[in-house]
Amino acid sequence: MSGRRKLIAGNWKMNGRHEDGVALATGLAEKLRGAGTVPFDLLVCPPATLIWPVAAAVTGSGVAVGGQDCHVKTSGAHTGDISPAMLTDAGCAYVIVGHSERRQDHKESDALIAAKAAAAHAAGLVAIICVGETKEQRQAGQAGAVVASQLAGSIPAGATATNTVIAYEPVWAIGTGLTATPADVAEIHALIRADLLKRLDSGAAVRILYGGSVKPDNAVELMAVPDVDGALVGGASLKVADFWGIASACL
Repeated sequence: MSGRRKLIAGNWKMNGRHEDGVALATGLAEKLRGAGTVPFDLLVCPPATLIWPVAAAVTGSGVAVGGQDCHVKTSGAHTGDISPAMLTDAGCAYVIVGHSERRQDHKESDALIAAKAAAAHAAGLVAIICVGETKEQRQAGQAGAVVASQLAGSIPAGATATNTVIAYEPVWAIGTGLTATPADVAEIHALIRADLLKRLDSGAAVRILYGGSVKPDNAVELMAVPDVDGALVGGASLKVADFWGIASACL
């Protein structure tokens, strides 16, 4: 046993309106309350428009709330952006930074992701820093090198096991129905752990999540892989039964 408590995080992405978002959050809160003591943490990351009502819906349940991205500044002339301090004010404890969709769609660099993570830390948020290779990079045998490079550039000074989580999400497995094999996951998670041990004094305690088409029917196998300390879940986090089914793999 690693001693690291599993984290099951749901990234709702650009999905949900008030009624269904609150219903989803309420359903998860009821599940967690009814389960008693569990060996995992449960986190939901709704779109910014739903953070306030979702935070209210899960109050006192043990379900944590996070943002999907943040700016590097606390405030200012940054139309359309949201600061870490605003996320904290809205009830967030976590924020995702460096998701492959941000890296690809918004051309975010490792340096920018590191700055966002540092800003999140300064605001008291836990930064979930995402890394992962594309299909072309994996086929070229570059998966390990790509992930190592992303870790080197995206983890800021001051990162610890308390304020940082790493999420490995192979880009080719996100929303495609494809899932990395347990051997693939074990290989990259071992690489990440070795990197963290060299980079951080608390590297042995940092949680490393796997993401990429995680579902209830593959969660038990994936959660049993060494150095997999939970999951960052996309589509399956939008249904109470599916998301709770993944969390239940940790029981």
